[in-house]
Amino acid sequence: MSQRHPAAARPRRPRRLLLTAALLTAGLGLVAAAAPSSAQSTHPHGRPAAGGIVLPAPTGPERLGTVSLHLVDTGRTDPWVPSHPVREIMVQIWYPARHTGGYPAAPWLSPGAVPHFAEALGFPAEMVRATTTHGRVGAPVARKQGGHPVVLYSPGLGGDRGTGTALVEELASHGSVVVTIDHTHDASEVEFPGGRVEVATIPPDLDEQVIAQAVAVRAADTRFVLDQLAALNAGRNPDAGSRRLPDGLRGALDLSRIGMVGHSLGGSTAAAVMHDDPRIKAGVNLDGTLVGAGAVAGSDRPFLLLSSDHGADPEDPSWDAFWANQRGWKRELSLRGSTHASYNDSVVFYPQAAAALGLSPEQVAEQIGTLDPQRSLAIQRTYLRAFLDQHLRHRDGRLLRAPHPRYPEITFVR
Repeated sequence: MSQRHPAAARPRRPRRLLLTAALLTAGLGLVAAAAPSSAQSTHPHGRPAAGGIVLPAPTGPERLGTVSLHLVDTGRTDPWVPSHPVREIMVQIWYPARHTGGYPAAPWLSPGAVPHFAEALGFPAEMVRATTTHGRVGAPVARKQGGHPVVLYSPGLGGDRGTGTALVEELASHGSVVVTIDHTHDASEVEFPGGRVEVATIPPDLDEQVIAQAVAVRAADTRFVLDQLAALNAGRNPDAGSRRLPDGLRGALDLSRIGMVGHSLGGSTAAAVMHDDPRIKAGVNLDGTLVGAGAVAGSDRPFLLLSSDHGADPEDPSWDAFWANQRGWKRELSLRGSTHASYNDSVVFYPQAAAALGLSPEQVAEQIGTLDPQRSLAIQRTYLRAFLDQHLRHRDGRLLRAPHPRYPEITFVR
C-alpha cells in the first residue's frame, strides 16, 4: 500500500492529525511502501507468514465476553451511499463474563473482511486471519448490582471497530461494558451477517468539508447506538436479524455512567457527541484534531486530551479552542516517544509484523514512536482507566492531578 498522503504534507500538528487519520486506513497504517513491492504474505527469507499477532493480555480480573450486533437506523438513508434506504452499522459489545468455557475466541477482524483489509494494506492475510482476541463470543454476562459502566469507542477515520482492541479489552477486564462502532463506508471494510462486506466510499480527496461530514455522520451513528443500548438494556433485541444475545445482557448496563473514547477522528466524534448529548458523562480524545463547531464547543462534563509527542510543533488550534470553551473538568497530557499510530493496535501489530512486512526497527519506530511498545500501551491503559474510574466510578483521581514518578513519559501540558 502506498501512502495516500506524503509525510511532507504534515508539517504541523493539525494537518498531521487530519491526514494521518486518513492514511491509517483500517486504523493501522501498516505502510506497504516500506514492505516488499510484491506485497506477498511472506517472510523476508521467503517463508510464509505463520501465526497471528498476539494481543497483550488485559490486566483486569474479569473474563471477557463479546457479541456483535447489526443495527439498522430506518430514520436515515446512508449518507455515503444515498441509494441505500437505511443506515446500517455494526457494533461489538465487550463485557465482563460469568464464565467463558466452551465459547470460541472472537477474531480480531471478522473473516469476510480480511481479504479486503489485506489487499488494501498489503498485509499478510494469514496473519490477520489468525489473530484472535481475549473475548469469547456469546459468553454469559457477569451480574453486577446496578449494572456495569459503559464506554463507547470510535476509531480513527478509515478504522474498523477492532483497531482499538488492546485498549478496549483492558477496560472490559476491569468491569466496563465497552461498545465499539463500525462507521460504515467510513471504515475500510465492514462485514455484515451473511458475509456481505461494505467498503469505504468516502471521497479519497479529503478536504475539510468531507471530514466535517464524516464527524457529523459518526455523531449521528453514536446517538443511534445510545438509543439501541437503552432498548437492549430494557430487554429488547435491537439486532436486525434478531440473533441470540448472551445470557444476562438485559439490565447489565448502567446507562447513567457512559463514557466515550475516540482515536483521531474518533476523538473529535467523542467531543462533538458530548457537546450535543448529555448521556455521555466523560470523554477522551486520543490525539485527534477537533473538527466542527460542536467538537470545539466543549461541555460541562469531564474531558481528557491525550496527545502523541509533537516535540516543538505548535499546539493544535482546535485544542486551544476546545480548552477555552470547556467548562467541565479538563486535562491535557502528552506521551513522550509516541506517534499518532501509537494510540491504536498499530503499537501491537508493528513490532510483531515487522519481519513479514520487511520493516527495519527504524521504520517501525517511525510509525509507532521510540517509546517501547509494551511500555507505551501500559501507560495508555493506566491513564485511560484512571480517567474513566475517576469520572464514572468516583474513584481517587490522584494520577491525573500531577506528574507521577512512575510515569515520567507523561507530560502534563495543562
